[in-house]
Amino acid sequence: QVQVVESGGGLVQPGGSLRLSCAASGSFIAIYAMGWYRQGSGNEREMVARMDSAGNTRYSDSVKGRFTIFMDNAKNTAYLQMNSLKPEDTDVYYCLVNTRYDYWGQGTQVTVSS
Repeated sequence: QVQVVESGGGLVQPGGSLRLSCAASGSFIAIYAMGWYRQGSGNEREMVARMDSAGNTRYSDSVKGRFTIFMDNAKNTAYLQMNSLKPEDTDVYYCLVNTRYDYWGQGTQVTVSS
């Protein structure tokens, strides 16, 4: 079984910054990719940022230039550095860990408000 533990969410004013963390542990040999998603307005979660084991990244157009995903492979941990935050970034953010199967974290709340 794989455990996914997220942290770093909270309340911040517009223009501020947060850093989210996602640590994976359990019965896996390798992580193929990790990513951050948010609920959005629909039933399907939307991709915010992803990184594979080779270092390739993808970002949602709405966060390019403001958010950065990076990984510490030795710790099996992914981070999302969120800068220049806007009220529309307010959401629950979920970490996805892709091994042989996909595993989701419980979500962490990010609130951007003055």
